[in-house]
Amino acid sequence: MKLLQEMEALAPMALSSALDEVVATTSALRLMDMALLLRDDPRLAFDYLRCLSVVDYDESLQVVYHLWSLEHRHKLTLKVDASAEDPRVPSLVSVWAGADWFEREGRDLYGVTFEGHPDLKPLLLWEGFEGFPGRRSFPLPEYKEY
Repeated sequence: MKLLQEMEALAPMALSSALDEVVATTSALRLMDMALLLRDDPRLAFDYLRCLSVVDYDESLQVVYHLWSLEHRHKLTLKVDASAEDPRVPSLVSVWAGADWFEREGRDLYGVTFEGHPDLKPLLLWEGFEGFPGRRSFPLPEYKEY
């Protein structure tokens, strides 16, 4: 309980659970503080970023970090909301180096700017590609089944 109070004092968040993992939601302003706490506190020791994904809810985007502690063998999902018009969240490459390609993919497909990322060059698309094909609003070409 004390740990939850410390986390809440450091970075106000919402906690819930889904299936077999805790889900924490925080703001973009507190994301770096929360990530460092989750990685560096020995009671948590989330030292492995399993996956980073972006979810499009039309009016907003949500960046979702799936974390794992090799030492304690527990997992956590960390979520942060971003506006759909100008989605910006801090880069967590300095916390988990594995975030590099995930963040570049999030930039390519959803247009999320990961501020402080060392090199957000396109990973999946080419330089100058118009639009963000992961978003619901992206126009799909006509599809015909043969």
